Amino acid sequence: MKKNSLVLVLSLFTLSSFAQINMADSSVQVISYWDKDEKQSYSVSLEKIKIKDSDTTSKELTTYDVDVTVLKASKKSYTVQWEYKNFKSSGDSKLAEDLFKLTKALKVIYTTDELGNFLEVVNWKEIRDYNSKAMAVLQKKYKDVPDIDKMIKQIEASFSTKEAIESVSIKDIKQFHSFHGAKYKLHEELNGKLEVPNILTNKPFDADFTVYLDEINEADNNYIIRSSQVVDSVQLTDATFQYLSNMSKTMKTALPKREEFKTLSNEIQVGSRIHGSGWVIYSIQTTTVNGGDQTNIEERIMEIK
Repeated sequence: MKKNSLVLVLSLFTLSSFAQINMADSSVQVISYWDKDEKQSYSVSLEKIKIKDSDTTSKELTTYDVDVTVLKASKKSYTVQWEYKNFKSSGDSKLAEDLFKLTKALKVIYTTDELGNFLEVVNWKEIRDYNSKAMAVLQKKYKDVPDIDKMIKQIEASFSTKEAIESVSIKDIKQFHSFHGAKYKLHEELNGKLEVPNILTNKPFDADFTVYLDEINEADNNYIIRSSQVVDSVQLTDATFQYLSNMSKTMKTALPKREEFKTLSNEIQVGSRIHGSGWVIYSIQTTTVNGGDQTNIEERIMEIK
């Protein structure tokens, strides 16, 4: 089914069944109105760019598709499955392509509450065990690649526990559910503080966040919400330096003095167009990490098919 046709069908159904958009007070509440066995497919692109002194030093683009299926639907929760497929990479590294394919090869099954707020990954043990075996295969296959052991250990750490999988390895799922559950008024900026996962020391980072409803499209029964999240720079820099210090001891490599270590910043911006049924139509998330003359940008775009 074409995208425009799908959105039209969703609009006709949703407008007659429930109302997330309230034009009386120019507000919306993001709620999942899903049925068991309901399914949507998405195309996803993930671009990673490294910049040094205003020059782009590397650029890598990975694309894939995701089938999102509602396995269970009740008054209090949903169980959802993400199935990844059709991986393509613009990079020349066969190792990088194999790593991405293997880390996304399993289906991810998770739960949300009745509003669509993400709760937890259900099959995390299956994901952990599969990736552990996959990394062993890759380590053997690419045993002659420099620092392969270090690379494998970093990836294994991302899948070693339920907490690691939920905070590091399912960023696309977290992006999808960024705005579910809350009510927003048009152009009203909400500000606050929150704790975000820290895989370096396991102590959460403090972060400032801003979120606002940017647009309401009543005719097509959808709306755009935007947010930004800025991690505490001092905490991020200290945690990164401590992590690298520990790694340097293990790898027996030199590390700059603390006073010479560049201050780091991390900002995440998300913008999503969401349908009244709670299905995301389009979403873009840009993560920018800056450290002195080095900037890393990661941009993920997902779009309903």
